[in-house]
Amino acid sequence: MNGDAQPINDTYKETIKNDVIKKYASKAYRTIAIAYKDIQENEAGAKHDEEGAKPPIKKIEEGGFTLIAILGIEDTIRAEVPGAVEQIQAAGVTVRMVTGDNIDTAKAIAVQCNILKQADYNNPDCFMTGIDFYDKCGGLKEVRDLKTGKKKEYVTNAKVFEKLQAKLVVIARCRPEDKYLMVTGLRNLGCTVAVTGDGTNDAPALKKADVGFGMSLAGTDTCKEAADILIMDDNFTAIVKAAMWGRNVYDNIQRFL
Repeated sequence: MNGDAQPINDTYKETIKNDVIKKYASKAYRTIAIAYKDIQENEAGAKHDEEGAKPPIKKIEEGGFTLIAILGIEDTIRAEVPGAVEQIQAAGVTVRMVTGDNIDTAKAIAVQCNILKQADYNNPDCFMTGIDFYDKCGGLKEVRDLKTGKKKEYVTNAKVFEKLQAKLVVIARCRPEDKYLMVTGLRNLGCTVAVTGDGTNDAPALKKADVGFGMSLAGTDTCKEAADILIMDDNFTAIVKAAMWGRNVYDNIQRFL
């Protein structure tokens, strides 16, 4: 108050979480906190004792910051995307969202894109975090084929995976291994899997999929190398067109033969 810093207690933390972060997330906004910390000379920088180390959180980052503001940033959905999702779903393709966003933001975006139905917004069978998904499925295991001698990956708890994937359409706070597990599990079930991605972390899943769609504009070099097809305009509608023309050619060849 009056420009003076105030301590944040547990009650105020809950207020920020529920009245700010969750409120923004429910509107499909990504939240970013702005904070600062006064440091002493030689407390950080080139002479800091953690120079050269790369821990997830450095000691200087662990606390003592003053919160200034929390911003809500909207990543505007292209107008044509919701219709394209409905169109490809009507063609028998299941669309799933695998994202690093928190669960509330992911659900809100999924509803806007017609990936998640509004009626399923509070249905826990339709969404979960990547860590929960991985833990319930038990990760992956390698099994050697007795005939070929080659190793093949399988989901450890295959029955659990099969039950989860039947309704699961949104996986939030997803790590690379969670996305890779989803692709592997679906292929184990005999599904044809297409994966989209633009980051380096997407490369394993792009390689594992039957078809990997990389983003030409926003994609990293690693992503592009791992992908089978590059989407030149980074637009989901390109996938719908690819499916349409692919089926068209395939059907015509069948009729000819």
